[in-house]
Amino acid sequence: MSEDSTDRETPTTRERLVERSCAWCGEPVAYSGRGRPPRYCSAAHRRRGWELRTAQDRAERPVSDGGQNRAPVREVVQRTVVVQEPVLARPAPRPAQRLSGQLYTLPEDAVEWVEALAALRRDVTNPRIYPFREQVARACERTALALRAGAPEPGQPEPGAS
Repeated sequence: MSEDSTDRETPTTRERLVERSCAWCGEPVAYSGRGRPPRYCSAAHRRRGWELRTAQDRAERPVSDGGQNRAPVREVVQRTVVVQEPVLARPAPRPAQRLSGQLYTLPEDAVEWVEALAALRRDVTNPRIYPFREQVARACERTALALRAGAPEPGQPEPGAS
């Protein structure tokens, strides 16, 4: 008996996709056999996959087109060091000096102070005092405030008197 090519049996193999694993979580995803096979088990995993793919695409773009800069991050830090020196006791007051450099004594009682202040009032236009008139005026104002603050009420004894 001669074997004819028509009599020969040819085995055929058919493959059919039944399920595949989710591209996000790896869980099995059933396939019905119709349409494109699903890659994800849920819409949430499909969205996460899309976000990851587009983020990778954006990162690979050049920096000028909005891509990620691959250079290491550089930080510039400004450091300010404030050294606070301890406050030492005030030095002893120096004796007052005249502009000529000679030492002089301050008035010793109220009458001498009134006379010294009257002399100052007359000399405010003196060329040696005039450039410093603002400093002298502020010193006089502070002195007047201190005098008024320390003044006793009428009928009250002076502070420190017993």
